[in-house]
Amino acid sequence: MHCPFCRRADSRVVDSRTTDDGAAIRRRRSCPDCGRRFTTIETASLTVIKRSGVTEPFSRDKVIAGVRKACQGRPVTGDALALLGQRVEEAVRATGCAELTTHDVGLTILGPLRELDEVAYLRFASVYRAFESLEDFEAEVALLRAGRAESIEPAVPANAADAPAAD
Repeated sequence: MHCPFCRRADSRVVDSRTTDDGAAIRRRRSCPDCGRRFTTIETASLTVIKRSGVTEPFSRDKVIAGVRKACQGRPVTGDALALLGQRVEEAVRATGCAELTTHDVGLTILGPLRELDEVAYLRFASVYRAFESLEDFEAEVALLRAGRAESIEPAVPANAADAPAAD
């Protein structure tokens, strides 16, 4: 790392700490020539390939902006959107790929969005799964209902006679 003051080609790391929930490393450096200290922040680059073939850095803010459109008129808070953006970024980084397509990022958004708001999920899924007909929507609604039914277990047996006897 070049010293920003005297331009010496190397510097010494004095301290290293993680920042941004472990997504970056902050390093405090010292120049052996001029003795001045400076800070660098290192992050792993993550590139998104757009449909046009253009690449750009991954942006959590763009994820949140896209999801915010699907959540218009829904009871979803800004904090919930920020948490969703963080979860999506963590999931994308966990893939280990340095480059992803916008389609892959969109599909990664679907899981957390489904948990956040089902209507917003359907709106978003209709774009990223390219729904072409009413049947596509009906099939997705059926999957949502099936998932909801699996997650709800009865707290009390349907027939009280089926309940185990107390000792």
